[in-house]
Amino acid sequence: MKKIILTLAILYPAAALAQGAAPASPPTVGDKPLVVVGSKKSEAGKKEKPLSPAQKLQACQDIDDATKERLNCYDAIYAPQPKPKAPAAKGVADCRFLKEEDERLTCFNGFADKIPKLPR
Repeated sequence: MKKIILTLAILYPAAALAQGAAPASPPTVGDKPLVVVGSKKSEAGKKEKPLSPAQKLQACQDIDDATKERLNCYDAIYAPQPKPKAPAAKGVADCRFLKEEDERLTCFNGFADKIPKLPR
C-alpha cells in the first residue's frame, strides 16, 4: 500500500507539470509549420469590391418602407445638405438638398425604385 501511495506521489506532480507546459514554438509537421486556414469571411472580405452607390441604394430598399432607418441608410450614402429652396431633383444626389425628411425619403425611394436590379 505504501508503494502505491509513493508511486502516485511521484507521478502525479510530474503529470501535472507536463500538462501545464505550453509549447514554446508553433506546432510543426516534419520541419514545416502547420498551416492555419482562415475563415471564409476573411477570404470573402479580401475579394469583394466596394459597392457602388446604386447597389447601396438597393440595399436600403430591404429596410421597411417609410421608416427612419431607411432614411438613415440613404443619408449614409448621400449626406443631407438641406437648402431653404431646394431645386427639383434631377438625380438621386439632389435628394439630399430637400429639407423635410418625408420629402427626402420619397425622393430617394423614387430613384432607388427606378434602378435595374444589380447583382450583389
